[in-house]
Amino acid sequence: MGNILVTGALGQIGSELVPALRAEYGRDRVIATDLKVLPPTGAEALAPYDHLDCTDPHQLHEAVRRHDVSTIYHLAALLSASAEAAPQFAWTVNMSSLYNVLEVARGYGCQVFFPSSIGAFGPDTPRDMTPQVTVQRPTTIYGVTKVSGELLCDYYASRFGVDTRGLRLPGLVSYAAAPGGGTTDYAVEMFCHAVRYGQYTCFLAPDTRLDMAYMPDAIDGMMRLMATDAGKLRYRNAYNITAMSVTPEEIAAAICAHMPGFEIDYEIDPVRQAIADSWPRSLDDSAARADWGWSPKFDLHAMARDMLLRLGEKMKPARQRVEARR
Repeated sequence: MGNILVTGALGQIGSELVPALRAEYGRDRVIATDLKVLPPTGAEALAPYDHLDCTDPHQLHEAVRRHDVSTIYHLAALLSASAEAAPQFAWTVNMSSLYNVLEVARGYGCQVFFPSSIGAFGPDTPRDMTPQVTVQRPTTIYGVTKVSGELLCDYYASRFGVDTRGLRLPGLVSYAAAPGGGTTDYAVEMFCHAVRYGQYTCFLAPDTRLDMAYMPDAIDGMMRLMATDAGKLRYRNAYNITAMSVTPEEIAAAICAHMPGFEIDYEIDPVRQAIADSWPRSLDDSAARADWGWSPKFDLHAMARDMLLRLGEKMKPARQRVEARR
């Protein structure tokens, strides 16, 4: 087994995936890469770290060759709201980079992880207990790139034998990185604002129901999927996974259980609300549970308790730090 390369390593997922991979496989075997050029001290702290533009195939080939890479976690992408604001750029970033990753994987025999999303579904998809295999007609450029990515990964697996695997990720909640322009990022913002300000203005309606998962569960799912024997996988790109189906008002209530003074109001963003209304309210993840043992550990209240505790330690607000109830 060679080394592991993570693209988009400074993003929301990469910020927690890289440390988890290094804890499992060793620091020197996991190469973090991102488009951001870090100062020497920053790059040294993340070492091994490379500046990498995945839309440049030559940079990607050189990184894989130089680091003797056998597995690529391809996380570099524009998220839903950011992509909708710049659809042409989103197509270039999301699709050109994936094509380049698959081509280099074909040449060097690499295994590839590609994160799809609930954004791959659309308004014609059954919104409750969305099946593993169902109609996918998204109405956003982000969703179009995710469906296209799933199909392209399937093609490279069947046509060229590339070991491609993926998950349809729900909204992910993380304390480690700032929100990155996703529609479900309201949840991360709500926790951060609760700790820092004790108040949050939500851009989605209070009863908007969407699937979520806490980042530690999602990271465990990615690594578990990639370590599973290929013969057990009925679906490669991509498995539905979820941990909870929640609304903004339910998350706010979970926060209030630990922070009684927390207040929330709503100022709905029509663009992001329309995106959320086109996505599933709940996913059927039975295939992931049966095929490779997907089993999240965090429900809403366990996630809220852990998020508030960790953000309290990280953000150190001027107001008295809130301690999660046990």
